[in-house]
Amino acid sequence: MKSKMIFGFHAVTARLRHEASTVEEIYIDAGRHDRRMQELIRAAQAANVRIIQADDQRLNSIVGTRRHQGVVAKAGELSLARNLDELLDAIVGPPLLLILDGITDPHNLGACLRVADGAGAHAVIAPKDRAVGLNATAAKVASGAAETVPYITVTNLARTMRELKERDIWLIGTTEDAEKDLYEADFSGAAAIVMGSEGEGMRRLTRETCDILVSVPMFGSVESLNVSVASGVCLYEARRQRIAKT
Repeated sequence: MKSKMIFGFHAVTARLRHEASTVEEIYIDAGRHDRRMQELIRAAQAANVRIIQADDQRLNSIVGTRRHQGVVAKAGELSLARNLDELLDAIVGPPLLLILDGITDPHNLGACLRVADGAGAHAVIAPKDRAVGLNATAAKVASGAAETVPYITVTNLARTMRELKERDIWLIGTTEDAEKDLYEADFSGAAAIVMGSEGEGMRRLTRETCDILVSVPMFGSVESLNVSVASGVCLYEARRQRIAKT
């Protein structure tokens, strides 16, 4: 089983909570004795996970950053759905998906996973190329959502979007120049919200494959929102419509 390093209290605690069997060992800052650390140690001990004392310098070298909060875990792969068919076949009710076309900043990816979890999205889908991938930084920013929301990477995003359409999933793309805003769109059925990259937005073929294009209305002086904020706005509008429909 392939292992990777995850770090930060939220990410490590979430992994212990949801799939402790995948955690091989946890490195902790030997100088921390606060309540938060003690709670994590108790959770690790309850799951029979080996705990290794380490100094700050060693933790920095393991993950290549100082933003580990004194907690680093070596863990195996999750058992979340890893392909589209497996995911869609397991969903009960209308799917709600978030498609990210070329997000390159791991902080944005982590934040998108976090809002996807909060809004109850079933998965985040992204291309394998020209995208950041779910690395340790993205997992930390996700604050545990990387352990609960399937992150599915695909070789050909446009082809995957066409496969979603064949399953009667409505593809709603977001762009600043759309004629309609998101409040005019119907998110209450099976839907996938498509977000473009931080700078260039959706690629041409991605845009052309969408069923409808909408914009996030802006009422202040700024021209656009961060991709994770825009994702949250759209996902929660979809959730609001679904609640209203029940």
